[in-house]
Amino acid sequence: MTSWFRATCAAVVALAALAAAVSASAQSVGKWTKAAPVPVAAMELYAASVGTKMYIFGGIEPNGVVPSGLVYEYDSVSDKWTKKNRMPLLSHHNAVTALNGMIYLFGGFAASNTNKPGWLPIANAWQYDPQNDSWKALAPMPTPRGAASAFTVNGKIYVIGGEGMHPGDAPKPLWFVGSAHRSLGTVEEYDPATNTWTTHTPMPTPRNHAAGGVVNGKIYVIGGRVGSVFVGSSDNLDLVEVYDPATDKWGASLNRMPTARSGAGSAVYNGKIYVVGGEFSDNLKRGAFRALEAYTPATNSWEILPSLRFPRHSAGTAFIGNKLHVAGGDLQSSDQYGPPTITMTTSHDVFEVPEETR
Repeated sequence: MTSWFRATCAAVVALAALAAAVSASAQSVGKWTKAAPVPVAAMELYAASVGTKMYIFGGIEPNGVVPSGLVYEYDSVSDKWTKKNRMPLLSHHNAVTALNGMIYLFGGFAASNTNKPGWLPIANAWQYDPQNDSWKALAPMPTPRGAASAFTVNGKIYVIGGEGMHPGDAPKPLWFVGSAHRSLGTVEEYDPATNTWTTHTPMPTPRNHAAGGVVNGKIYVIGGRVGSVFVGSSDNLDLVEVYDPATDKWGASLNRMPTARSGAGSAVYNGKIYVVGGEFSDNLKRGAFRALEAYTPATNSWEILPSLRFPRHSAGTAFIGNKLHVAGGDLQSSDQYGPPTITMTTSHDVFEVPEETR
């Protein structure tokens, strides 16, 4: 055997070992697969899971004005979607969370109540019963707003942030130009047992379109945008702030998210908050993100995970078991409405968290 042949064989073996190691490493942090597509292409979807099923709500028509009021159920056992009763009040950018087998929707934007286009901030609150496919109106939030975030802690629901009116102004339709509105730090607690609201200490950094999650009884608000509800006239954040409902106090800022973004999906599994997709805009470009990043509060650290195959924002996002479902959304910035820029998708992607990281 010549020295050249031995060297070639050794190189082949080394390359094979390296490829196997890379493959094993990729598997160890999780992998993406495909699931049944959403029945309709839609963006501005918000999701919650109950048992082995995920429910998506909301949607906005391609003109960027008319709410769709969609409700679909995804059964992870059969890998099938089922259309459900539409939302009683058609709206989008709702804050959604689940508690004790029920799903709660808060605020959002309804259709304009004038002859001009726009997003009207609302205070309506609803309980959706997945078993009976039925809706129940609840006491409205004290503050009308859309693009807020809802979190469940110890039987109570906290609706945080969002976009609404300046103090003293009555709700009116928001639009890209000519409408005065502001990002909010508002924290309002809903008690399902008494159907009442309580106002708490505001968030240090007012924001809308934020991601986040609950770990060990504390609420982590991640990213989002300031300046406007519309991405083209706002700035994205990478800030992470923590709220303790037990003390009604906000803690010190935590390690920043690697990718500043808003309109991302987020969900919690095994003590980690997973943030996926999102959108951005600056003076030169605008678009969506592929990024998947996980935050671990116990170590105040971030982990960069395999990205989505295609960029996405405003997708319905929830965990079912150890699988993160990302359904629908928009492949481009949501400030791009109408043909030929309609880029809503039916894609339903699933990230599986591997056994060793559970």
